[in-house]
Amino acid sequence: MTKLQIISDSNDMIPVIQDAIAARIKRTEIGFQKTEKEIQKFEKQYHISSDDFLTAYTSDDLSGGDEDYISWMGEIKLREALLEEIKALREIEYVC
Repeated sequence: MTKLQIISDSNDMIPVIQDAIAARIKRTEIGFQKTEKEIQKFEKQYHISSDDFLTAYTSDDLSGGDEDYISWMGEIKLREALLEEIKALREIEYVC
């Protein structure tokens, strides 16, 4: 957990910072939803889960070849990064 202590001469800044972090969470969640939709397209197209794709497939196994392989892998990695960011931001504890 991350503890965030805000020291300011004005108490007006605390909600501004909290709102900025909340907005970042929202934007990251929107990005996650878009990424999830892209992953679902690949799963539907190739009739396999992303977990199976990660463990068993190479670019030669996909009809779209390298382009689909790289795109799908990139979306999976992006999804992981976005989830980590959302988790970290949600765990922020504000210390007064």
